[in-house]
Amino acid sequence: MSIRKETGLPVLAHANLMAAAFNAIDAKDKAEDISEFIQEIVYLIDSIKIDDIIRDINEDRLVAGFPEVHAQQHIEADLAERNQYFRSVIKDALNRLPSSTLIKVVALVVTNITQNGEKHAPVLIDELVDSYEIECLEFLQKEADNIQELIKIADESASAGEKVVEPIIDKLETVVRNWAQVAKPIQLSAISRGLEHELSNTLAYSIRNLAIDLFNEHEMSNQTKRITSLINELFYDPEILARVEQDVDKLQEIIEEQKNSDIRQTEFANEITYQAEIGVIFKELLSISPNGVKWKDNSYPLEAITRVRWGGVRHSINGIPTGTRYTIAFGDNDSETVVDLRRKEIYSTFIDKLWNAVGIRLCSDILATLELGKEIKLGAAVIRDEGISFIRYKLWGKNESISCLWHQVHTWSYDGKFYIGMKEDKKTYIGLSYINDPNIHILELVLQVAFKKPGIRLLSDTFKEN
Repeated sequence: MSIRKETGLPVLAHANLMAAAFNAIDAKDKAEDISEFIQEIVYLIDSIKIDDIIRDINEDRLVAGFPEVHAQQHIEADLAERNQYFRSVIKDALNRLPSSTLIKVVALVVTNITQNGEKHAPVLIDELVDSYEIECLEFLQKEADNIQELIKIADESASAGEKVVEPIIDKLETVVRNWAQVAKPIQLSAISRGLEHELSNTLAYSIRNLAIDLFNEHEMSNQTKRITSLINELFYDPEILARVEQDVDKLQEIIEEQKNSDIRQTEFANEITYQAEIGVIFKELLSISPNGVKWKDNSYPLEAITRVRWGGVRHSINGIPTGTRYTIAFGDNDSETVVDLRRKEIYSTFIDKLWNAVGIRLCSDILATLELGKEIKLGAAVIRDEGISFIRYKLWGKNESISCLWHQVHTWSYDGKFYIGMKEDKKTYIGLSYINDPNIHILELVLQVAFKKPGIRLLSDTFKEN
């Protein structure tokens, strides 16, 4: 790898020499050295400019007495082909390494080049990570299934006590660490590109839900802290990490509140009060406090709010991300106010405040309504205390009305929707939009808690003691 020390060469020539040196890489080389070598050639390739190549070519042609060339499109085509060669050389070198070394090299490269996901990597690195992800997909999915099974076992065993749960968490930690070691460069690459790694996020939220359940239902604070630390260490999506921290803080507050029924109004006010200006030229104030929620000329007392919805939609032009539009909506029985914004920090902070202000109360209101025998329409679904009804639309034939009891269904989230489907029929389900349908976030929480209670028949029994 001494070619790395060469100086005074044209950039493309230097890159060609370094690419040739990749043929010498083998299992005896240290991961750190290989990682540095890859980073150097990637930065070198990224610095290649068409104008510089044409200049270098013409200098040589003038010395040789040949006329200058000006066909830039031919140079661009040749450079694209050369970049494909560089990519193949690096990939071939990686494939000659033992799996453990390969994983370590890719992780080091992506970690350093993206600065832990905070900086976009050169295109060559993105393409290498995409290839790496394809090759690792079978392993990652298989291990993810094992993790989900361990989570289920831990959750089901929690009632037997912490001594039973602890060895299961030991095994869970081992498998998660093994999975995360392989997934790390994929996670960081996704974050650096402004994307989400869906499999990582799904696992993180599943592990997070286990931590919440162990803490809230079984008071296993040590295991909860351990699981939370594991998420903070091995997952990188900022929103997930923030929510995990908030969940633990909130659950700790809930336990304290249960011990002390005298909740001070000042603490509640500090918890929910927030305001922010939205707009570039003509600014409008969005605010929430114990006095209510206000946007422009519309205001609602907290106790009057009966519906909330929120979500974000990423936009792009020709595959290039152009930003995310966020929507927050709230209202009473007669009207609804919609807030559209672009700043994620305002969006995230406000929905946290809104949830703390009205979320739990809306859960209670829904359950109280159901207990009275009334139906609630959420999106295209009709919710009853004992089950759910919706229309199954058919391309051919008559649409079919479906009614299910709660023990017959399961739930999942995908692509901005909350799905409720029959366990025995994968084709029978309904998707409720988080961003368009009111109170879907509320319904999701109620069902998550309800389905953790064995044999639950009525939703109104969700928060009742057995």
